[in-house]
Amino acid sequence: MPFPAIPGWDVSGVVEAVAPGATGFAVGDEVFGMVRFPSLGGESAAYAEYVAAPASHLALKPAGIDHLQAAAAPMAGLTAWQYLIELGHDHPNPLQAQRHRPVPLAGRKVLVNGAAGGVGHLAVQLAKCKARTSSRSRRAPTSRSCASSALTMSSTTPGARRRTRCASWTSSSTPSAATTGRFLRTLKRGGALFPVFIGFRDADQADERGVTVSMTQVRSNGVQLAAFGQLLDAGTVRVAIDSTFALAQAREAHERAARGHIQGKIVLTVA
Repeated sequence: MPFPAIPGWDVSGVVEAVAPGATGFAVGDEVFGMVRFPSLGGESAAYAEYVAAPASHLALKPAGIDHLQAAAAPMAGLTAWQYLIELGHDHPNPLQAQRHRPVPLAGRKVLVNGAAGGVGHLAVQLAKCKARTSSRSRRAPTSRSCASSALTMSSTTPGARRRTRCASWTSSSTPSAATTGRFLRTLKRGGALFPVFIGFRDADQADERGVTVSMTQVRSNGVQLAAFGQLLDAGTVRVAIDSTFALAQAREAHERAARGHIQGKIVLTVA
């Protein structure tokens, strides 16, 4: 990434101007989106008062949520969506040779590691709509409140013999590539492991256990974001806010992220 650069991809705000030929939005519309991900080098420049964005990367902000919640939703929500529900793009996968294919979740069990984090707490709620779900988190009360009372919390570690064996799995905050393979012991033969953290190193062990390991890289997608927005608007899925910082406090926001133990999303506010 060349410097200086304006970081950030997630935005929520009001349309101030529409470029000639752009369709779907008008001045005054409230919109949210993940802009130009996975571009680097400040092309998205979301840490700003004004952001230029392709119309195809935006969706109308759900009326039932405010801009804080909407700004927190796009990247985490689309990551969970494209891993679990529908990939929605045909870009070459930089993480693996084959195309990622989400597993049909109906009738399956899903274990979400890091269920209180940004992607994790939304993945739990999306999976709950489609499958029998349990989650793994040291911050169980937050995870429970972010989903519904029907969510079953798992109190065992991934290596424990009494753990729930899952037919499908998504890992939302794997500690490191070197340790991702330990979750293979949690899966039934024929299950799937979806590490969001890149760099899986135990392909041979996965083959022996009959487990599919698949990754993808989230891409901006206004159509999918609009579908996800319907769930947000209806309250079926809720975004948890860990903390908010003014735009001028972006450094402090990153320091908060670096300390870890985040419950939901961190949001920068623009006056």
